[in-house]
Amino acid sequence: MLKDITFGQYFDTSSPVHKMDPRAKILLTVFLIVFLFIAKNFYALIFMAVFIFLVLALTRVPFRIYIKNLKAILPVIIFTALINMFYGGGGKEIFSFWIFTLNTGGISKAVFMALRIVLLILLSSVLTYTTSPNDLTDAIERIFSFLTVFGLKNAVHTLAMMMTIALRFIPTLIEEAEKIMNAQKARGADLESGNLFERIRSLIPILIPLLISSVMRAYQLAEAMECRCYNGGEGRVRMKQLRFGGVDFIAFFVSLVTCTAIIFINIFL
Repeated sequence: MLKDITFGQYFDTSSPVHKMDPRAKILLTVFLIVFLFIAKNFYALIFMAVFIFLVLALTRVPFRIYIKNLKAILPVIIFTALINMFYGGGGKEIFSFWIFTLNTGGISKAVFMALRIVLLILLSSVLTYTTSPNDLTDAIERIFSFLTVFGLKNAVHTLAMMMTIALRFIPTLIEEAEKIMNAQKARGADLESGNLFERIRSLIPILIPLLISSVMRAYQLAEAMECRCYNGGEGRVRMKQLRFGGVDFIAFFVSLVTCTAIIFINIFL
């Protein structure tokens, strides 16, 4: 299961999406996520799904990578679908037991919510898969640069750096956790059998070494940054300047047309 978590990794495929300005990718991701939740019926959601799959194809990242990322959150999708299935109203009743009632409206709502979560994860993955950590840091800092008028320049840079480091260390921590699990299994630890509470208890020999390893890595990173005279964003210059290009304006236009179509579909269908 840990191998299936690919969120936070960067795949360089030299696609049109990779060439976009990272600020444009962040703004468009937020913009499209908002309209993903504005979609109120299956017609609008399917239209949004077609658009997102076209974006996935443009990234040139292997589709199996996106599927692996979905497998990691499959329990969350199933749990959300089950809740909406038994608490969705309307439609023809199929069966009723105790406080649970299953009807056609609940099934429709469960499928709708599951599809929405899947599209949300796929859309969010595009940002991290096609944007390097350094570009992501610069983009976040530039987007929130308006806060510098309130004397928060260093705070904005620190926040951007923290978010990027957190994303960067997701694959590292997953790899470290997998090594610890293999080491515990080699010592005879049983991590896969037993009831729910026994499995939770068996995670303690994994979480404690992982926590200690994470703290050690954080200290090493802090020392490395101090050795390189890192002092935040003050006086810092960038080797690569961010500029909006033709690809970015085309992406904004296409996204605007797509979101306008979502609004019309909500109204007329």
